[in-house]
Formats: sequence, C-alpha cells, structure tokens
Amino acid sequence: MSSHTNILVVGSGGREHAIAVALSKNPQTRIFAVMNRMNPGIAECAYKVLIAPETNPEIIKQFCLEHEIRFACIGPEAPLEAGVVDVLIKEGVQCVGPSKLAARIETDKAFCRNLMKKYHIPGLPEYHIFQSGTDAESFLKSATKEYAIKPSGLTGGKGVRIMGEHLTHDEACRYVHELTGTVVIEERLTGEEFTLQAFVDGTHLIPMPLVQDHKRAYEGDVGPNTGGMGSYTLPDHRFPFVTQEDYDKAFAIMKQTVASLAAEGTPYVGILYGQFMNTAHGPMVIEFNARFGDPEAMNVLSLLISDFTTIVQAITTGRLDTTTVTFANKATVCKYLVPEGYPDNPISGGKLIARQNHRALCYYASVIRDGEFLITQSSRTMAFVGIGDTLEEAEQIAEEAASAVSGPVRHRRDIGTRAVLEKRISHMKEIR
Repeated sequence: MSSHTNILVVGSGGREHAIAVALSKNPQTRIFAVMNRMNPGIAECAYKVLIAPETNPEIIKQFCLEHEIRFACIGPEAPLEAGVVDVLIKEGVQCVGPSKLAARIETDKAFCRNLMKKYHIPGLPEYHIFQSGTDAESFLKSATKEYAIKPSGLTGGKGVRIMGEHLTHDEACRYVHELTGTVVIEERLTGEEFTLQAFVDGTHLIPMPLVQDHKRAYEGDVGPNTGGMGSYTLPDHRFPFVTQEDYDKAFAIMKQTVASLAAEGTPYVGILYGQFMNTAHGPMVIEFNARFGDPEAMNVLSLLISDFTTIVQAITTGRLDTTTVTFANKATVCKYLVPEGYPDNPISGGKLIARQNHRALCYYASVIRDGEFLITQSSRTMAFVGIGDTLEEAEQIAEEAASAVSGPVRHRRDIGTRAVLEKRISHMKEIR
C-alpha cells in the first residue's frame, strides 16, 4: 500500500497551477495532471502528466485507473459540462467538482435563473429567457431601460454584452441574432462587483476571502472584457464597500443555492463561486461558477494555511463541518501578463525573459518553456501574486515582478492600487 494520496488536477491554466502548488505543500500528496497543453508550472509539481483533451472522460478515467488515483480536482468548467465528474465517480474517484447536472448552475444560465426563481432565492435580477433571436429582438425593441444580454451556455467570461455600455439599442438587436441557442436578457445591475467562493461538500459551505476581479482589458476599467486581468484581497478578507449585512446576505444566497440543488436531487460538491453585484439594495447575483475563478483561485489559495489535501478529502466525503479552514490575514494582489493584442488578436510566439529574484509568487498560464525562454501562447500568459501585510505592500510586490518581465506582454498596473479601491468605496457611497 502506498503511503501517498494520489490526486489528479484537470486543467492547464494559472488556476490549476495554483491548485497544484497548494496540494504540493503536503509531502504525502502525489499530484497527477491531465492538461490540453503543457503548463510548465503544473509539470514541475506533478508526479506524472498526461497531455490529452480535458473534456474526454474516458481518457481521464483510464489515467486514474492506471495510477490508482483516488481524488480529482477539476479546474475549468468545460470538463464539468462534459461529464468528467460523473464518469470518475462511477469508478470510485472522489471529485472536487460538481456532476454535469449540478454544474448547470454555471453552464446553463437559464437553468440557474429558473432555479433561483423556483426556490425564492434572493438576489435574483429581473430576467427573460428567449429561444430565438427574433423573440429576443422584439423584446428589446420595446425596452425602455438597459439590459445585459447573455448567451445561456459557456463563453469563457466573454459573451456578455451590456446595452448602453458595449452596445447601442440597434447593435443589441443585431447581437441577439449572432447568438445561437437560448438567450437570457437581464436588467442591468449597477454597483460594485465582488466574488465570494466557498468549499462545498453537498451540504456544508466554508467561505473563502472576498476577491475583486478586473475583467476589462485596460487600465481604468476600459476596453473589452477578458477572462480577468487580475484581482486583489484585503487583510481582513472583506471589502470596505461590502457591509457585514451585505456579506451575510451573499453567503445566505450561496447556502440556499446549494440546498436547492440538493432538493433537485443533484447535490453540489466542489467549489461554488458567487459573482455578486453590490447594489443600493444589497447583493444581487450576476452569475455562479461551478469552480474556482481564474485569477481569484490564485489569491485565495496563496493565503491558504490549512492543508489543501485534507480539504479535498473533506469536500468529497461530506465532512466539511468537522474541518477547520484558515487563511493568512494578509492582502494579495494578482496581476496577469497577457500577450500583445489580447483579448481580440493575441500575438503568440513571443519570447519572454522573467527575472527570478522577485518576491512574488508566479503562476504559469498559457505559456510554454523553451530552454531559458518562456513563449507566449494565445491567452493570458502568467500571473504574479504579491502577498503583504497591507494592500500597498502586496501591490508593490506584484507590480515589481510583473514589470520586470521583458517581451511582448502587458499588464494592468492599476490593479490592487489604493486609488482603485478608493474609487470603489466612493462609488458605493454614491449609490447608497
């Protein structure tokens, strides 16, 4: 009998590198990885790597059987939608990640909104579901206020368009015809976004520090939406623009959502990510994700003091209520380097030279190693996380490391700055 705990990490991005690093802190944990393409950071942590489609349940199942893998952490959403968890659980591999049906909380926005309505879960915006572009267009033609237009399925965080901000009224009417499948149209929410992530074992939830992500490509929150340019947390794990009452409401919404999925016969096991808009009337649900956020995973896992392997075991065996989870009381700032032209026309093949003597944690994403160089691919390249006693210290550490990389990449220098935080605080004061 091996004294090791064999754990599989599925996925090849910065989030999965952070998961692998967190697991690697336990010397008894042996990490296996299945990824679409080689991530040099994950490969460094892993005992064995398989380069294969992350959405192929059969290949992943065979890999688990071959190596006596008992647990799996599913990083991205696509494998959840492909039913990887369902196949692994049948083989006795316990998964941090929900079943295909429970993952619809993310993979099917119409399902999510209807579930919230059925179970009277607070934080539900006014919404309308349309099966055709023609129906959606006739609704928009008579609309007197601004709406968010969302494809019901997965879009990698880039499919949402907002009338009045991204699109004129006429462009919105055209956009709904470009979308295939179900379209969800929701009232446009105004306020400050925050993310609450929680470990979930089907019944119990343990919350993680609040994170704020920056989706816009350029400084000052302008430009197209991206997968996320960076994020930050504060030493008390909260935000000044989120009151205790706001926080309690958001966490109650998460708990009710988990309870409603259990009542539907599809218990939710894994990481639940709640994206909230804090409005004049408290937190509203923008969306749920059925996994860690990327970059938000890098903030919270970098602060995790408790053994992540123990948490994985508690999540998958329904024992979170007997598990203590602690995070360091420090600030984190995560800054993503992206290739020039990202997100619309990213230029791949750029040579990067990263300095080694910085104080930040480095998580690799869409980048390959070629000798002493790192080579950019078509998505976010690598992320630096600064950890400090104050936001200023964490930001300085992340900024020093990010700006020391030479090559055709850029990053948002404003993420994690006091000025951005103050802007959020005053905006919240205005709308309240």
